[in-house]
Amino acid sequence: MHTILIVEDDKHLLRLYQSELEGEGYRTLLARNGKEATHVVEQEIPDLIVMDIRMPGKDGLDAMSEILNKNRRIPIILNTAFCSYQDDFKTWAADAYIVKSADLEPLKCKIREMLTSTR
Repeated sequence: MHTILIVEDDKHLLRLYQSELEGEGYRTLLARNGKEATHVVEQEIPDLIVMDIRMPGKDGLDAMSEILNKNRRIPIILNTAFCSYQDDFKTWAADAYIVKSADLEPLKCKIREMLTSTR
């Protein structure tokens, strides 16, 4: 069973993603901001990370940079409501960039694709 770390500051979205991904058969770890995400990754290395960008405290880009400096092999999907970040060179280190939507199918498809390609 693959483990996915979900990093999202909106508690309702965090629970929605958790429910949807567990329904797909994944085990989930949860973090509400970048600081929590880096702590979780120090305790357990997930198979994939779905990370929001704009969060209080340490944002997703800073957390992603810190995580990738320690372990470059963890695939990261940036999942944000802001398409404008796609032009920010800091986001280029991510393996994928998904703009948040009410339809979670693009996110779930990208997760399946990435986990299949890492086997």
